[in-house]
Amino acid sequence: MRRLIQWTGLAIALCAALAWGLLRWGGGLPAEARQRSVPATAIPLAILGDSNSHSYQDRLSFPEASGERGGSHQARTFQWGEILARLRGDEFDLGPWVRWGHSGIVPRLFDLLGLPVGRAPRKDDYLYNFAHSAMGCNELTEGKFRQAPRLVALMDREPARWRQGVVVIRSGLGDWSAHLAEQAGDPQAPVVREVLERCTQRIRESVRLIHARHPDTRVVVVGVSNEAADPLQFERWQSARESGNIVAALDLLNAALRAMAEAEPRTIFFDDDAWVRAHWGARDAEGKPAYRTLTIGGSLQVSNTMGNAPTHAILQDDHAGLVYNALWAQALVARLREGFGLPLTPLSDADVARFVLPLAEASLRAPGS
Repeated sequence: MRRLIQWTGLAIALCAALAWGLLRWGGGLPAEARQRSVPATAIPLAILGDSNSHSYQDRLSFPEASGERGGSHQARTFQWGEILARLRGDEFDLGPWVRWGHSGIVPRLFDLLGLPVGRAPRKDDYLYNFAHSAMGCNELTEGKFRQAPRLVALMDREPARWRQGVVVIRSGLGDWSAHLAEQAGDPQAPVVREVLERCTQRIRESVRLIHARHPDTRVVVVGVSNEAADPLQFERWQSARESGNIVAALDLLNAALRAMAEAEPRTIFFDDDAWVRAHWGARDAEGKPAYRTLTIGGSLQVSNTMGNAPTHAILQDDHAGLVYNALWAQALVARLREGFGLPLTPLSDADVARFVLPLAEASLRAPGS
């Protein structure tokens, strides 16, 4: 019996030591997050979602040799959060740039033990950016990634700051675009309704989870844009009926997301599809691509085509390019000013041009452009 007690005591001590070690390993913030100064007026800005919001300079996820996120132009190609950090870094605080989080089985193990995970999966990004490529609506609140609960756990460390904070939720495009063929056939198809209801519910859960702990935090729900506007899809659904059905299905989804956002406190809707149509155009009445070319700074011509050079709206790996993201960041600032009355400095067309043109010129001078 004495030996059993001794062994039991040793096992308890080892478990306690293991739990303590895991807690320190799993819950600790990087030094960059603990040792930094932030302008008192800077608004904390967090991001939940998919590859539309995952920072392109994440070399852990997108090594230079991979050819992703701009290929040889990657160092001069930025996602919208990266652009806000560069152009309005004194007004927005996305957190420090850190390699942080856990991948593989670690998030599930830590959840099982009741230990804090931090961010999942591990990546190089701003501290408050939980968006990651290939994540659908379910990953906002379910599974091992559970972006919203993990973000809230981070926000809980600084509740006073997040009273002035903003969370942008931009999710659903991957779930939705996987069923374009069904939408083209019938906007009320069962699988289309299922995605609509599931994504709306997961985003609603995320909003309510944030507000349950941080009721003053503002939330932006970003709608879904028409994937038929993607250059990869130009040869498909070139009829008035098919194109109209896709639009009708998308209108149902965005109406549901808008209604959900408007029913929640301190939450607004950003109409991404309307933004795409206003900037790049749409298909014509017969379903044929009829997209326009934009001019930036009086000299840079950018078309809704695919390629890694900055003259293309969409990158070769089918993600938004430099100009697309700069204009989207401009629109987000305007929506935050309009919807929440935030005292943000607008991103003017001149601001966009001053940022984009030197990067574009350097890319266009580079070999192979």
